Amino acid sequence: MSYSVHRGRHLLNTPGPTNVPERVLRAMVRNPMDLSDPVPLAVIESCFQDLKKIFQTEHEIFMYAANGHGAWEAALVNTMSPGDLLLVPELGNFSTGWGEMAEALQMRIETIKGDWRRAIDPEKIRERLAADKNHEIKGLLIVQTDTATSVTCDVPSIRKAIDDAGHPALLLVDTIPTLAVTDFRMDEWGVDVAVTASQKGLMMPPGLGFVAASPKALEIHKKTTSQRRYWDWSLRLASESYRTFCGTSPQSQLYGLRAALDMLLEEGLENVFARHKRLAEATRRCVEHWGKAGAMELNAVVPEERADGVTTILLKEGIDGNLIRNVCRDEMQCALGGGLRNLNGKAFRIGHMGDMNEPLLYGALATVEATLSYLDVPHEPGGVTKAIDYLVGERKKSRDA
Repeated sequence: MSYSVHRGRHLLNTPGPTNVPERVLRAMVRNPMDLSDPVPLAVIESCFQDLKKIFQTEHEIFMYAANGHGAWEAALVNTMSPGDLLLVPELGNFSTGWGEMAEALQMRIETIKGDWRRAIDPEKIRERLAADKNHEIKGLLIVQTDTATSVTCDVPSIRKAIDDAGHPALLLVDTIPTLAVTDFRMDEWGVDVAVTASQKGLMMPPGLGFVAASPKALEIHKKTTSQRRYWDWSLRLASESYRTFCGTSPQSQLYGLRAALDMLLEEGLENVFARHKRLAEATRRCVEHWGKAGAMELNAVVPEERADGVTTILLKEGIDGNLIRNVCRDEMQCALGGGLRNLNGKAFRIGHMGDMNEPLLYGALATVEATLSYLDVPHEPGGVTKAIDYLVGERKKSRDA
């Protein structure tokens, strides 16, 4: 008997890209229109306005035909100059990667070391900024959730640390895996620059990057000297419609974005956050049950710091995380995330963000449990039942409320 022919649907439980709803896919299937046609222009303008609701900001938003790394670069070159010093608290692969990008752009970085299992310590930030009497540090690069570690940091506490130190550094926050997944309040939390991308909580294919900028960031932008053209905020603020995208707009992507924003706003942001929180907790209970056999554990050690969009499972030495991921994808038809950088081969990740519901999660968890059995990885059977019991209990609470 051969398992080489696959039927049915493949499950996508990576922490990005995520599932794209049929409604979004259908919205994208259309012929291009004239760049100055008022119909697509109205759609584009409505996307800008409704993205402000998702970022919870009244500030300026810029869109790019780019992925999240493009949004990173746009944020850096518009607010920093070569030689500027950036403080980078280490949270995982992506906090490190953003800092490396800054170095490639001729900026300097200083890292506050982390252990990849705990959130950023705001007190360490306060101490370092308080010691910076000459205000040499120009900005902080903060990743709200690092999907490599599934650890989430407390952005309001970091803002308070900056204020307590009386420091003028810009607060730049990566919300790529958290926007429309976990609560993020740009204006209320005092974030100066926020970046995100389309392929996670926004339920879109990869290809759109977004940067939201505060008035303080826009004012600093006027004085920075980093070379830029495509990324330049000044050009994109010009009145001509085509300048909004520095040329031809990605119309198909924008029609898809319009549909995705409609879906999120119809559900309501609070409900979106609550849905992700339920799915995350169900996943964690499943993993904790598997882990009773001693071969695996949740990477994020503090419950309050665990991400709602992805769960990283740390494996006992000698168990190959890449093999688990590959078998899940290639034989069991369920795509997971692998361990990155420090965690390569030592972990795997279950994504539960975006267009995700209970049955899709059950399918992924059951596939992982089957794979663990198939590979003879020690685990306590019945983790999926723990997830089901939790989610059924939550539904009963809602029904009886």
